Amino acid sequence: MAQVIVRNIEVEVKVGLKHRAALHGWSMEEEVRQILRSAVSQPVPPRIRLGTSIAERFADIGLTEPLPELSNQAISPMSFGA
Repeated sequence: MAQVIVRNIEVEVKVGLKHRAALHGWSMEEEVRQILRSAVSQPVPPRIRLGTSIAERFADIGLTEPLPELSNQAISPMSFGA
């Protein structure tokens, strides 16, 4: 079995772990094992890309053609009158 050392845990976290372990009737070390097992057994939600999220949010507003790609174009500074 592998070992993991976690340093600089806040006192409140250690007290909480000790309390949870006592409620479950096992050692603090076993409590940490249970927490870690639970954390890695839950599926990780898929990563949502920003562009996909924006496209889905505004999908129903009537845009019927793709927006033009604007990469590699010169950028002109904004004019503030005069």
